[in-house]
Amino acid sequence: QLQLVESGGGLVQPGGSLRLSCGASGFTLDLYAIGWFRRVPGKQREGVSIISASGGSTYYADSVKGRFTISRDNAKNTVYLQMNRLKPEDTAVYYCAAARNSWWPPYEYDYWGQGTQVTVSS
Repeated sequence: QLQLVESGGGLVQPGGSLRLSCGASGFTLDLYAIGWFRRVPGKQREGVSIISASGGSTYYADSVKGRFTISRDNAKNTVYLQMNRLKPEDTAVYYCAAARNSWWPPYEYDYWGQGTQVTVSS
């Protein structure tokens, strides 16, 4: 089973930036669309951003549009989520997930990471 690993989370002040990374060992991600999701206790999981396998298509939730940028470096087998101008409302556990299907946006995700905590607080 493909296991994704997120990194880059932490504590940051409002207005600050973090870059999250999503990688995998033993697998190449270049044929998978990758999505970033976030979850806050008591709230439904939110899709934050998605990037197609080729990198040619991206999606951003309205709540992060203009502040977050998703990208991928297939040579490094890594997908990034650059988060700028962070707000306290961005506080959540962030997960990356890989979709094997070719639909856009993906209709399901097959592999998930364990999540990385992002806390935005002054």
